[in-house]
Amino acid sequence: MGAVMGSVLHWVQDVAAVTLLKARRTLFQAAILFCVLLLLLWVSIFLYGSFYYSYMPTVSFSTPVHFYYNSDCDASESGLCSFPKANISFMKNQRDQVMAYGQPYRISLELQMPESPVNEQLGMFMVKMSAYTKGGKIVSSVGRSTMLHYRSSLLQTLGTLLFSPFLLTGMTEQKQLIDVELFADYKMNSYEPTVGAVIEIQSKRVQIYSSQLRIHAYFTGIRYVLYNFPLTSAVIGVATNFAFLSVIVLFSYLQFIWGGLLPPDQVRVRVMMGDSTRTQQKREEARKRMEKENSQKDPDMSHPSQHSFPKEIVTVKH
Repeated sequence: MGAVMGSVLHWVQDVAAVTLLKARRTLFQAAILFCVLLLLLWVSIFLYGSFYYSYMPTVSFSTPVHFYYNSDCDASESGLCSFPKANISFMKNQRDQVMAYGQPYRISLELQMPESPVNEQLGMFMVKMSAYTKGGKIVSSVGRSTMLHYRSSLLQTLGTLLFSPFLLTGMTEQKQLIDVELFADYKMNSYEPTVGAVIEIQSKRVQIYSSQLRIHAYFTGIRYVLYNFPLTSAVIGVATNFAFLSVIVLFSYLQFIWGGLLPPDQVRVRVMMGDSTRTQQKREEARKRMEKENSQKDPDMSHPSQHSFPKEIVTVKH
């Protein structure tokens, strides 16, 4: 009875040891698989982010426009001494270009102008923009006309009465925002890249609170999808990179473990089968050749009398 119990306990210990070993091996393999999948996912996200950052240009760019003019003229004149001008740079951090090559952009100028009697009497005036290269060459120039929106005296009076509390507290002002579209489809030339522009208000009586130059990109094709559907594009891009990297890792694993897509046993079997087939073919060819030679000898052996020697009678004398 004790021997039986000892055998059972010994068997249970062996089973437990084997099970524990298999569990440890399975857990170790699962941990390695999880780390590999996590690494592939991280690399896929990094590749998609690098592609998005390098392929997608700046969506929008806005910079304040500070006009300057001459002030050395006669002070008795009511207007300015010269047209207001501003020099705008299209370089970020003095090295990165705002606009990408071949990408269409909309360039507009926003003017905040007071509803003063001078601006109302000004009427239409011209806004000119000249884009230049690094060497100062003018590559594109455009002029657009604009003016304040018309408001009758009654409408101005009613607006003043209605917004008088906000006007008195300074929460709002009597001004208008004028949006002047300078370029509707501006594309930068790769041979002569644009690095800046000069904006000129061709009026000496204009009054401006502040102004902003805005550049907005219009995307088409893949850029349109990436910009308008960022989440879907990110999921598809990361999944594609993950699948591609997984295939590469799988083939590398098969090459490392088996030396190819087929295990060495299967390769050896196929080689042996190929050798056996070639040996069998050689034997079959030899057998057919021997049969052909024998068939050629059979007609000659069909008349044995022609080839037989005459029998001699030998007499033996005693």
